[in-house]
Amino acid sequence: MNNNNIISTALRTIELEADAIKKLKDFVDDGFVKAIETIVISKGRLVISGIGKSAIIAQKIVSTFNSTGTPALFMHAADAIHGDLGMVQKEDVIIIVSKSGDSPEIKILVTLIKNFGNTLIAIVGNIASFLAKQSDIILNTTVDQEACPNNLAPTTSTTAQMVMGDALAICLMEMKGFGTADFAKFHPGGMLGKKLYLRVTDLSSQNERPAVLSNATISEVIVEMTRKRLGTTAVIEGDNMVAGIITDGDLRRMLEKASDFSQLQAKDIMSKNPATVGADILAVNALETMKTKNISQLIVIENGRYAGIIHLHDLIREGII
Repeated sequence: MNNNNIISTALRTIELEADAIKKLKDFVDDGFVKAIETIVISKGRLVISGIGKSAIIAQKIVSTFNSTGTPALFMHAADAIHGDLGMVQKEDVIIIVSKSGDSPEIKILVTLIKNFGNTLIAIVGNIASFLAKQSDIILNTTVDQEACPNNLAPTTSTTAQMVMGDALAICLMEMKGFGTADFAKFHPGGMLGKKLYLRVTDLSSQNERPAVLSNATISEVIVEMTRKRLGTTAVIEGDNMVAGIITDGDLRRMLEKASDFSQLQAKDIMSKNPATVGADILAVNALETMKTKNISQLIVIENGRYAGIIHLHDLIREGII
């Protein structure tokens, strides 16, 4: 294959799968609504099964359900008829994912599920199949052809199955009012989780708290900034109230303007009304403030008083950026 053939094949694959997804819009009907309502009112669990490539898609759908507030279990169709069917309880709703709907394992599993009396939902690519005919609810994922040049390898069909599963999960998510706070509970790790739960105080509390009084000498300011190693210091007055901030930039500008700074005090070079952030604010929101104001640090305020510094480097270290 030359370069043009490679690109042509890739584009053809994408176009076929995109067309299959668009066609799903015609299959979102009363049966889809009934499936959502059945899952919502169920007092049991959601058990999702499949065989072959459809089993892999079933696992992905389970994962999406679990992370968006709908508890689900995966049960491999082959394992189910060799003992794992014991996980199915009386009030569970069963979803079976299959392209043909006529695999031997699927036929056996469907018969057993029907004998148990559980509600059976089919995500199936053949509405004339055994699975479709035996199911209580059909979610049609029929595709015109696979992206495979031999029209054999599950490609377009598995994409359609996955998108139908996503549509179910997101509808259920919205019906349950599953919000960012709920999402954070299930995604505490990684950058995504940190964006949802990590607060300013979680980062600023790990830093030093550079601070000088407004009448501190420039030498005292430099010593404090050097010792606390944040490139900045808060200027405070009274009961730990913030009067201003001094950064490395303020020191450089002072050197450019004054030949003699022996008589200068912190209040003479500080920036008044500095940008601040509440200690309980999400760290990702602090980042947005830094971006908006084009600065690299914020003074942290708690109960109206100086509580520390959060620096851009803190956000980089935690993977927020």
